[in-house]
Formats: sequence, C-alpha cells, structure tokens
Amino acid sequence: MNGQPLTKVMLWAAVVVAGFNALSGIAGGLAMMVTNGLGMPRSFLEHSPFDSFLLPGLILLAVVGGTQATAFAQLIRRAASGLLWNAVAGFGMVIWISVELMMIRQFTWLQVLYLATGLLQLALTFGFLGITSWFPPLEPERSASSSHADPRRASRRRTA
Repeated sequence: MNGQPLTKVMLWAAVVVAGFNALSGIAGGLAMMVTNGLGMPRSFLEHSPFDSFLLPGLILLAVVGGTQATAFAQLIRRAASGLLWNAVAGFGMVIWISVELMMIRQFTWLQVLYLATGLLQLALTFGFLGITSWFPPLEPERSASSSHADPRRASRRRTA
C-alpha cells in the first residue's frame, strides 16, 4: 500500500464492509437453513423455484458469505487478488438482493442496507483501480524479498 492516509481509510472501509457482509451472509444462511426461513412466511417462496428456505439459505451461506469472506481475507492480507474478490463479492451481493426482490416481492430496510453495502464494495473497488481520478490507487503489498529480486523496485522504494 502506498501509505497515503485516504488510501488506508478506504482500504479499511473495504475490509469492514466485506467483513460485515461475510458475517451476515454466513450467519443469515445458517439461520435460514436451521429455522426454515427465520420466521419468513412460505408465501415469500411462491414466485421462486424453491419449496423451502434450505437451498436459499445454502446459497446465502456459501455463495454470498463465501465470496465476502474470501474478499475480507484477501483485503486483510493486501493480496493482489483482494480487489478482484471485493468486486466479485460486491456484484454477488447486488445480484442476491435484486433476485430476492424479484422473487419475494417484498421490500425491507435490510434489502436497502445490503444493496448499499454491495454498491459500496463496487465503488471502492472501482476507485482503487483508478477509474476515478480523485481516489488513490491501491497497490498490493510486496514482500521484502521481492524488492531485492528487482533492484529497480528497491530503488523506487528508497526514494519514495
């Protein structure tokens, strides 16, 4: 990471959002499977291909929660794949909420919250990729041994 204060704040914002979404997806998916819908009426499934809340809970747990947890872990490690996983997780959340709205045909504040977190993940990722001029780009951490392998990288680091 290049050390700019705004970059650090935005990176931690991405980590917090991915962590929040991961915990929500994993816990919500487990709870949905164990309780058969967390008290939601079966009428929510009327316009869906599902007979119970088991499969939607499994999808929420594995797909939404899993991609969010992977994004969280990769961002914490500052791995080069962190931004890719954050984008995948953000798109996954937006798709999940959009499909949910079409299937259950109900609207709650939680859907607004999770749609907003997915869009925030995408906005942060696009910013880190340099799509916006005001947003500082994110550079993955490099190990000390990799800078010694390339003397140009080491000299750039000393002058920065």
